[in-house]
Amino acid sequence: MNNNDIYWNHILETLPYERLRQLQLKKFRRIVDWAYNNSPFYKKLYRDSGFEPGDLKKFEDIQKIPKTDKGMLRDVQKRPPFPYGDILSVPIEDVTTFRQTSGTTGTPVYQADTWQDWEWWSECWSYILYAQGYRDTDRVFIPFGYNIFVAFWAGHYAAEKIGCEVVPGGVLNTEARILKMQELKCTAFMATPTYVLALAETATKMGIDPIKDLFIRRITCAGEPGASIPATKKRIEDAWGCKVYDHIGATEIGAWSYECTSQPGGLHVNDAFFLVEIEDIETGKIVDEPGKNGKMIITAFDRLGKPCIRFDSKDVIRWADYTCECGRTFRMIDGGVIGRADDITKVKGVLLAPTAIEEVVRSFPELGDEYEVVVSKAGDVDDILLKIEMSSWHAEKKDLILARLQDQLRLKTNLGYRIEVRPLGSLPRYQVKAHRFKDLRKKEGSH
Repeated sequence: MNNNDIYWNHILETLPYERLRQLQLKKFRRIVDWAYNNSPFYKKLYRDSGFEPGDLKKFEDIQKIPKTDKGMLRDVQKRPPFPYGDILSVPIEDVTTFRQTSGTTGTPVYQADTWQDWEWWSECWSYILYAQGYRDTDRVFIPFGYNIFVAFWAGHYAAEKIGCEVVPGGVLNTEARILKMQELKCTAFMATPTYVLALAETATKMGIDPIKDLFIRRITCAGEPGASIPATKKRIEDAWGCKVYDHIGATEIGAWSYECTSQPGGLHVNDAFFLVEIEDIETGKIVDEPGKNGKMIITAFDRLGKPCIRFDSKDVIRWADYTCECGRTFRMIDGGVIGRADDITKVKGVLLAPTAIEEVVRSFPELGDEYEVVVSKAGDVDDILLKIEMSSWHAEKKDLILARLQDQLRLKTNLGYRIEVRPLGSLPRYQVKAHRFKDLRKKEGSH
């Protein structure tokens, strides 16, 4: 990133709110017009709803535009051109990059990007890394198995763009990655919160102290909400002795939010590249007031190959009631992604968000880094089994620890749990997205 790029980034990130809204409306009109004229999918969607691009005159008109969701993206893939369907807004010859979603919630969605789109991805990530203190003096290790899942691909290119030296660790196993970070004195890396903890655990088993024997000054997390959960963030920072920063993005959306070095407790929305709306889950009305949870509807302004317009992400977020001392005028979401609308489920008549369990478990230093939650039916009654890891060192205080854990779980989630204690290292470890919450009732045909 040259000085001119940094100058323009600073201008956009500190625009007065009214100027920023004017820019967003202008860019929103542009992407809607582009999609209407170039994507058969969007043209039909809009015409069937009675909407024409000329109807978009003021900000409030945006809410008249039909939303899209992942189900629509999957369905459109059944139509030509293969494999993306007629949502494509460019000739297929212009597609230069294929990615797909992880498929954790169903059939993967195929993502087409042009070269311009991929440059846009890198620019979005440049905002993230620069805000988190990455500079041309950093040597950045990427402990990521490079494949068709987007993960840290764009982070790699953005790090290069702002002048960092990048070390790709794709084919190495965990032990080899740690040794390579040590050998090259890498100063930063990017990974899921789960894998960051796993790296620290493995290093310790190898006799390498992540704080004393490695040289990491900053870590960027993505893929899971953990780095915005205070107990998990603290656990990671204690393990590595450095600052940990969160980022939120998705294959079909882009890198839309990030934490800065000021870390006020929330994340900046990249308002120059995205429009984020929060919709009340029950009423469907747009939520503008701080502190009220809703699901995110998001538009990527500059993604042309396969536009993302008013996409129902199912991510549950809330606007923050504070600003950031860093000086950025971009809006903030409080505490990152709280959960997913389709993950928040009723158990024993109580709404349960898996992130609430993580916050409690990770706040107990006596427990291992991993845990697992299994919800099932015992007759007609919901049953919650929480599997945790505990060292034999704490055997004498086991009953006391479990009693405290039960109390905190009931306080934070209003539910009781059966707790199963496992030896350290016995629960599954994950490199990308973890799957700790298992609702067996869905498989049994219950709700």
